[in-house]
Amino acid sequence: MSPDSRMPQPKRTAPPKVSPVLLGGVRYEALHWGRSRGLGQNGGYIAAVDPGTKRELWILKVYDVAYDGKMEEDVQDIFIKKMKAQGGNLAVTDEDGRHYLVDPVTRTVTAE
Repeated sequence: MSPDSRMPQPKRTAPPKVSPVLLGGVRYEALHWGRSRGLGQNGGYIAAVDPGTKRELWILKVYDVAYDGKMEEDVQDIFIKKMKAQGGNLAVTDEDGRHYLVDPVTRTVTAE
């Protein structure tokens, strides 16, 4: 065994806890483990949930995560770090500090 193969491989820490946001009678939650739900990536998704029934109304991808096939995927995941209401929109910040504005009515995303 070579010395390099005994070195611990990097693993990312758990994704940040993100408080849901209530906006216009709908609760918005960050979805951290998209791949376990059959989505194309971990991180970058929000779910709209009916607070009364707890039924998921829809899911939206806020941003893409570009994976490099030469690296472990888990260390490349970029999760939502923070969400807040901003006017009638949802302001989302990812772990890399990028900001997005989501219009929940049209389900459109604008990078800020």
